[in-house]
Amino acid sequence: MAKRSIPKGVVKDIIIVAVGVLVIWIGLQVAFGTQNPFYVVASGSMIPVLEVYDVLIVSGHVSFEEIEVGDIIVFNRPSDHDRVIVHRVASIMEDDPKTIRTKGDANPASIPGTDFPITDEEYIGKVAYTLPQVGYITQLLKPPINYAIIAIVIGIMVVKQFVKKKNEKKLSLTDPLDSVNPDTIEELSNIDKIEKDSEYSEHVDKTDDVEELDDTDEPESQTKTEEIDEKFEEIEDSIDDKIESKEKEVPKKK
Repeated sequence: MAKRSIPKGVVKDIIIVAVGVLVIWIGLQVAFGTQNPFYVVASGSMIPVLEVYDVLIVSGHVSFEEIEVGDIIVFNRPSDHDRVIVHRVASIMEDDPKTIRTKGDANPASIPGTDFPITDEEYIGKVAYTLPQVGYITQLLKPPINYAIIAIVIGIMVVKQFVKKKNEKKLSLTDPLDSVNPDTIEELSNIDKIEKDSEYSEHVDKTDDVEELDDTDEPESQTKTEEIDEKFEEIEDSIDDKIESKEKEVPKKK
């Protein structure tokens, strides 16, 4: 059995989608000044300001030196950098080097190793925008659901390309005359049955009468000319007869 290769159209579509996603992602990184500008709130430590599954858009263009008390920032946990945390700046512990302490709005106090000491090394960025509850989408896109969605999208692309090729092949093998609209064929078959327009028909009939003159038909002017010629001939014959009769009456001289 011959193996079916993936249509070139599908490969092209996948490449276009991949390049588009990559361009958008790079554009967002440049726009917000951080490798990952999107984070999903995973705990209730910042309730009611931030709810679980809120999506945070983080700006890395705000430098660590510009951070002030009251700002909500995203940072790596200082103890082992194994978690990303979003808390509010509670105080500036030192100025040189700058070191800050944070606290969750819903927590009773700052947690050592989690909320402090935070330096420029742990800092990721300042929260610029919040998209409420959009994080539920990310939960739906976790494995294996995300793989299933990707497979469905690729499957749709493949089917689309096969259907497109099949239609093109069918169109190329179809007789153009067979593809004529049946209504049009019926109209053309009844063309002799269409009633003639009265004015147009009358005009055409008159024209046909003029054009269908037989070769034996003679114009009126020609007939009159022949009659005049015959009269002249009769007059000439009469004159000749009179002249001959007079010559007979004249006696001959001796």
